[in-house]
Amino acid sequence: MNVQLSTFLLYFVVVFAIGWYALRATKSEADYWIAGGKLGWLVGGATMAATHTSAGTFVGTIGVMYVAGWSFGWLVLALPLAYWFMAAVLAPRFTRVKQLTLPAFIETRYYSKGVRALAAFIILIATVVYVQAQIVAGGLIANIVFGVPVSWGMVGFTAILLAYTVIGGMIAVVYTDLLQLIIMVLGAICAVPLAIRQVGGIEPLFTYVEAVNPLTFSWEAMPALLLFTMGLSFLLGGVATPEKLIRLYAMRDMRTIRRGILLTIVAVTTLNLLVFVLSLAAVVLFPNLPTGDLAMPMLATAVLPATLGAILLAAITAAMMSTVDSLLLVAGSALSVDIYQLFRPDAPPGRRLWVDRLGILVVGTIPVVLLLSGVGEGELVQFIVLLFTALMASSFFIPVVVGVYWRRATREGAAAAMVGGVTTALAWEGWGPADAIDPVLPGFLVSAFLMVVVSLLTPPPPESATQPYMSSPEKP
Repeated sequence: MNVQLSTFLLYFVVVFAIGWYALRATKSEADYWIAGGKLGWLVGGATMAATHTSAGTFVGTIGVMYVAGWSFGWLVLALPLAYWFMAAVLAPRFTRVKQLTLPAFIETRYYSKGVRALAAFIILIATVVYVQAQIVAGGLIANIVFGVPVSWGMVGFTAILLAYTVIGGMIAVVYTDLLQLIIMVLGAICAVPLAIRQVGGIEPLFTYVEAVNPLTFSWEAMPALLLFTMGLSFLLGGVATPEKLIRLYAMRDMRTIRRGILLTIVAVTTLNLLVFVLSLAAVVLFPNLPTGDLAMPMLATAVLPATLGAILLAAITAAMMSTVDSLLLVAGSALSVDIYQLFRPDAPPGRRLWVDRLGILVVGTIPVVLLLSGVGEGELVQFIVLLFTALMASSFFIPVVVGVYWRRATREGAAAAMVGGVTTALAWEGWGPADAIDPVLPGFLVSAFLMVVVSLLTPPPPESATQPYMSSPEKP
């Protein structure tokens, strides 16, 4: 049995063991969806960082930088600001009333089950887009490690994810995230010095990169306005994506949230900087790849020793799994908690848990079926990730942030902001100049405009909807 296969089998055995432990520890829906709201800062920060560090980082970022150069790397500067905003501005009010899902917050703040269902529907559609990107990357890794066709790899990758996520819920996800973050950090730390040594050192690395692709260190490879708006997408989406917001509910209190997000900032920034160096090495070592998304897998298999290469491939797989399992939880909860229980509020707890698991199974299967049907193939992974981020920012940033700070925000304003924002972002991606301006900018502006105008034109919300979030701030 080769080293790569042994490493992956050991990894999957540990993952399934965590899933089995989580099954035994899950006693209620609160355990299943937010780990009982009792996570400490270490596991809370690790799961936030691991959820962020997806195939978009280990495959997508390298893929885009391989094609477009170093300028894309500056977008990472938006990420610490997004997490600071989440901890310092949003969380103190957003977490005063703990919920199981983001749409449940929408219902509480905007006093409407219909608006809650709308939020759940948007999450379901956007999640299918994002999960597709991760599954494509999983198929590429399976092809390299096991030699199976990419389509088989996508199916197998999804089956493993569904198995432990369906069984163990959030408890399984957060503890596998901790394991996966450790693997990601170790894999990247081991890979960087070996990749640098392969090209002769730091100085030769920069020299060779400029010789292979003179635009790598310039701002000419991508339009400046496009880069700026992509950074805006990372900033706004980093705050407003449901899989991150729900982790605020999963952590114990505000002190825990602040410490956990500090860990997230350190881990995410470190991993991104390491990935940037690996992208430069890939430009030198593999200048003629058919797609940039192959850069990281090629580094792992052709440059590193077998054991370290297997660890790096496991790190890439961990990055994908840590994001997809979180997305499956969010989408599954949208289907089972926010839609099913809207029609069956009297369903007994045991049945609700089974429907919860069925919801995850359904939303995890749809992206694979679409990919096998040819829908969503051929895009660079990072661009699919950016589209998801733009959709989430356009839909939820304004309703969530404005909702906890502006008493006059109404249910009609929130519905208009979500529909207008996501529709504008999708329309811009389909028919607008998306190669010059990221869809997040028009989506965000339309969402903000509609929230203010429609809210002012409709009756103010009841005091019961705003009081929990806008009473005197709690003492830390």
